Amino acid sequence: MLGHLIGIWKTLGTQQLTVVCAASDAGIAAELDRLQFPPRDRILNPEPARGMFGSIQCAAGWPGWRPGVTHWTIVLGDQPHLQPATLQALLEFAAAHPADVCQPSRNGRARHPVILSAAAFQKLASSPAPTLKDFLHSLSTEIKLVELPDAGLDLDLDHPADYELAIRQHSARPQP
Repeated sequence: MLGHLIGIWKTLGTQQLTVVCAASDAGIAAELDRLQFPPRDRILNPEPARGMFGSIQCAAGWPGWRPGVTHWTIVLGDQPHLQPATLQALLEFAAAHPADVCQPSRNGRARHPVILSAAAFQKLASSPAPTLKDFLHSLSTEIKLVELPDAGLDLDLDHPADYELAIRQHSARPQP
């Protein structure tokens, strides 16, 4: 899944692609080595017990960002099933709303991935919010949603049954 996600975001023209992982996770490190993912673009989270938001805040405080990066996309590792066209539409929407936080929505509900402007990303590093959802709620006037038809937006791969559903959805898609 990790290799698939990295590949998709590379084809979408990402300026800088990073992976946040636990400093002690030898399995992820081995997979990143296998994928020849550069060590300089790995953000090692020393406190993985803080959960997803802790990893996101670790990235927001990371000093390795290249100059000129203007937006950050927070991508969940359990959404490799999103259609590239969905991600491209989200990127285009964010380009049209450069000062805002941009999220896809489906059936009126905000989903992931989330694209943050530089101003929002800077606030993220020191936010006292306990979760990303709470942080985003504090920025509600800056959030723009784009309704997208991808059923994959409704699905996170948290359980084996979720993975099976994602495979069925992918198999049912028209192939190019």
